[in-house]
Amino acid sequence: MLKLLPVLFCCSALAAPAFEAQIIFPLQEKHVHSSCIVECSNGDLLTCWFHGSGERSKPDVVIQGARLRAGSDTWSDVFPMADTPDLPDCNPVMFIDKKGELWLFWIAVPAEKWEDCLLRYRKATDYLNDGPPNWYWQDVIILKPGEKFKTAIEQGFRQLNLPELDYGNYSVEPQEPIIEAAKDMSKRQRGWMTRTHLVVLPSGRILLPLYSDGFYVGLMAISDDEGETWRASSPIPGVGLNQPSVVRKKDGTLVAYMRDEGPAPKRVQVSTSTDDGETWAVAWESDIPNPDSSLEVVVLDDGRWVMAYNDTEEGRHSLALAMSEDEGATWAWKRHLEQKPGGSFSYPSIIQARDGLIHVTYSYEPTRGQGRSIKHVSLNSEWIMQGD
Repeated sequence: MLKLLPVLFCCSALAAPAFEAQIIFPLQEKHVHSSCIVECSNGDLLTCWFHGSGERSKPDVVIQGARLRAGSDTWSDVFPMADTPDLPDCNPVMFIDKKGELWLFWIAVPAEKWEDCLLRYRKATDYLNDGPPNWYWQDVIILKPGEKFKTAIEQGFRQLNLPELDYGNYSVEPQEPIIEAAKDMSKRQRGWMTRTHLVVLPSGRILLPLYSDGFYVGLMAISDDEGETWRASSPIPGVGLNQPSVVRKKDGTLVAYMRDEGPAPKRVQVSTSTDDGETWAVAWESDIPNPDSSLEVVVLDDGRWVMAYNDTEEGRHSLALAMSEDEGATWAWKRHLEQKPGGSFSYPSIIQARDGLIHVTYSYEPTRGQGRSIKHVSLNSEWIMQGD
C-alpha cells in the first residue's frame, strides 16, 4: 500500500487549485491496463483494471481491483474482480445503478481474437466491505444487431466515399469485405467490447458504449428496463474508430468521442445521435490530436465538459485534461497530467465525485520496460484552468 504523493495547492482568484496523485500499487513487471473508477454510495472509490502477462493471447490475464476508503489517503491491497478460466479477461467497466447495485462489465477473449470476444457482466449488492465484491449474479450479453446494422455500415461507407483502406480485422482489402462481413449474423453478434463508462439518460435508458475490432465501428447496448435486457443500436459508421465515450448536451444530443485507428492525420473522431442513441451519424474527424489511444469525456455538475486524452499524434507519452464551457465546441483550458518522453500514460477513466472533485485513473509506465501500475489523481477544475 502506498501513501499519497505531496499535494500541490496554489492561490487563484477562484478556489485554490488542488491536485493529489498516487500509484495504486508498486510498479511491477506484468501488463496492467484499461482501468475504470467509480464512486460508491458511502464515498469510497473503487477501481479495476486487467492484469497479466499480456492481453488477448495470455490466459493468465484477469480483472483486479482496489478500494480507497472515504477520508483515507491509502489504497487497499489489490483483490480479484473476475477470472474466466483459461481465457484472458480484459477492459473492465463498472457501473452503480439507481438501486445501488454494482455492475462489472468486461470481455473474455476466446481464440486469442478480439473479434471473437464475449461480453460478460456480474452484479453485487454487497461490495462496501474490505476485499472483493460478493457477486450474486453473472451472465453473458449477446447482442443481435439486425439488418439495420448492415444497412448503416453500407450507407455510411458509401457516404464517406473513401479510397482503399484497411477498415478492420474483417478486411484485408478496402470497404467491400467489411460490408460483406456486416451481412454475416454470426460476425455481427460477436466481438463487442467495453472500455468507457455507461451513460444514464433522463428517461432512465442506459447506454453501454461498445466497439468492435472486427468492424472498427462502435454501437450502444441499450437497456430500457434497468439492465434486465439489452439490445443493439445502429452502428457508428466510420473509418478506424474505436472505444466511444458518450456525453449528453443540454438539448438532448448525444456526442460520442472515439480514438482514431485509421490513417493520418490522427484525430479524435466524433459522432452524434439525436434519438437517445438509437442511430448515429457517420463519424467525422475533429481537430483534436489522437495517437490511436483511448480517451474519455465527462460532464461536470456545472455543465462544463472535461476530456482526458493523449494530446499528440506521436505516442502515449503525453496525457492531458482539456475543459470546455461550450459543450465541446471549443476546449479553452488544457493541463497535462503527464509529459515524459520514453514513458507511457494512457486509457484514462474519469468521473466527478459528489464533493465536486474530479478523479482520473490511467495506465502508468514512467519508463518503458521499467515497471507498470495504475495511477490515480484527484483535482478540481481550477487546477485545469491554471494550465501548465
